[in-house]
Amino acid sequence: MLACCRDLKTRRVVFPIYDASVTYVSEMRAFVGHRPMLLAAAGIVVVDDEGRWLLQRRVDDGLWGLIGGVVELGESFEDAARRELFDESGLTAGSLRQLDVYSGPDFRLTYPNGDQAYVVGVTFLAGSVVGIAVPDGEEGFELGWFDPDHLPVLSGYNALLTTRALAALARPRK
Repeated sequence: MLACCRDLKTRRVVFPIYDASVTYVSEMRAFVGHRPMLLAAAGIVVVDDEGRWLLQRRVDDGLWGLIGGVVELGESFEDAARRELFDESGLTAGSLRQLDVYSGPDFRLTYPNGDQAYVVGVTFLAGSVVGIAVPDGEEGFELGWFDPDHLPVLSGYNALLTTRALAALARPRK
């Protein structure tokens, strides 16, 4: 468990971080263990000139999925989508269009390490991207471009996200 103390000026409880790689989620996991947590997440659909979608093969389960991840404290969903895209692929997004907002029992996850979460999230479409797509090797070990009608095997969560994103793209814009 993380050690904490009370800041004498503000009277707030403070959890010192000794390692910059420790994140808010990992700090909270120290308290709740594998029990379900509520997480905010942002994902991004990147489409090339041929209409193919960029997916990453995840390190944790070996399955393909959209690029995305947890929103950091104080970060907007849009900024999180941009950061995750850059961190996981090296690409920088131009304009973003919101495709979907999701939550509920269908978005309960159990990670391979046993951690559980209910996700409230937003999926975006990148209007354009610049850079060369290279996997980060930490969260994804492979990137690939796929026809959205012939996607590879996805985790249940990512299958649901891509189905919802495809439906959102098929609807006429207002």
